[in-house]
Amino acid sequence: MNNFYNDEKISLKTNDFLATSKNIKKSLKPFIKWAGGKGQLINQISEKYPEELGKKLTKYAEPFVGGGAVLFDIINKYNLKEIYICDTNRELINSYLYIRDSINDLVKLLNDLQKEYLSFNEEKRKLYYYVKREKYNNIKINSFNSLECAALFIFLNKTCFNGLYRVNNKNCFNVPIGSYKNPTICDENNLKNISAKLQNIIISCNDYKKAIDFIDTETFVYFDPPYRPLSKTASFTSYTENIFDDSAQKELAHFINCISLKGAKILLSNSDPKNTNINDDFFDILYSEYNINRVAATRMINCKSKLRGNINELLITNY
Repeated sequence: MNNFYNDEKISLKTNDFLATSKNIKKSLKPFIKWAGGKGQLINQISEKYPEELGKKLTKYAEPFVGGGAVLFDIINKYNLKEIYICDTNRELINSYLYIRDSINDLVKLLNDLQKEYLSFNEEKRKLYYYVKREKYNNIKINSFNSLECAALFIFLNKTCFNGLYRVNNKNCFNVPIGSYKNPTICDENNLKNISAKLQNIIISCNDYKKAIDFIDTETFVYFDPPYRPLSKTASFTSYTENIFDDSAQKELAHFINCISLKGAKILLSNSDPKNTNINDDFFDILYSEYNINRVAATRMINCKSKLRGNINELLITNY
């Protein structure tokens, strides 16, 4: 799969699930749980969509797609001409590609994993989980762009602790097993609906900067980068082996300035430093020429329960 990192529509093989978006009645939902996922904030975010979306704005780009809550909301509501999504997490993007291009094969594997896992008692489930986790990490190293890697990626997300995706400094997934009694590992209807909607979407494993050639005056761009940590120990930047520190946040702001000058409409999410330090004006200064909105959110994914709860997040627009 030599063109995995190219900005073009990649076909793994002839699609084996033929459906059109007009046949989909049920709203889509993310197929994985993702730290920082926007499912619980989607109403506030959708209120900030530009008025021209679906009219003058016929293109959509999401350079940090993650679990895709905003993507699925957009494609449920608007009939857009072109859509581009990307992420640097190659196993995540591999899963999107197999959902789009080989959905029947993926569903079969997930159903097999679900039947096996749910048939075991707690002790055997634990053993099964860690065997699959080790296998997943071996595949990540040797042949990440595979059907089995996509199936195990989803399986581990549905059965690990708190749905967290975390890797160590060797880029190995290291989250322990969760305590779910009856997890839905294969949500077949949702996966097939997603597959149909993804058919004409450009899916790329790349840095956000690669979206520059797609973005123009007809494009709405939503940015959901790894959040700036609210403390030294509370970090949402470990989706991959790469670090997204303050210098990376500034580099992203420079990129956003560039595409704003191109005429694109931009919406950005990030953490609000003022949750923990009222004098921290990092984003207020960085995006001083933009509209900065503070909205209430509930942080659901955190290893410490006391750090879950209501906080403010930032929604920043250039319109």
